[in-house]
Amino acid sequence: MSRIPLTKDGEILIKEKLSNLKFVERPQISQAIAEARAHGDLKENAEYHAAKELQGLVEAKISEMENALANAQVIDVKEIPETGRVIFGSTVTIYDIDKNKNIIYKIVGNLESNPDKGEISIDTPIAKGMVGKFVDDEINIKTPSGNLNYEIIEVKHI
Repeated sequence: MSRIPLTKDGEILIKEKLSNLKFVERPQISQAIAEARAHGDLKENAEYHAAKELQGLVEAKISEMENALANAQVIDVKEIPETGRVIFGSTVTIYDIDKNKNIIYKIVGNLESNPDKGEISIDTPIAKGMVGKFVDDEINIKTPSGNLNYEIIEVKHI
């Protein structure tokens, strides 16, 4: 199995989420199942079936996170000298030539991406188009919604 890139912050976040799932949500669901069982006939017990379905979803998420952590290649970008080149974990300020505005993205792993916070997955077209480029490079990125034209303004390892 291939290694999954993960930032140091992402590793901490996933460990916290995993701990919450295992030690808070899992016991709550077990309690809900026990209470629903106490109501009698399980065939027509909607609470029981909902709790069992939720249990399956939580167990799948726990398994996914444990596998990701087991196969993670944790990269602490702060330990890598800044060269002006975009790499995994970089925080990149780009100038959107078409919209005449600056945008800031941090390139992270799939499990830790949060586009609303400007944290984009290394597997997105935008991140793929930026990785390996340098400050002052102009890039054209093909995305499903059309072509994007950017200029890389700044690359930080924060």
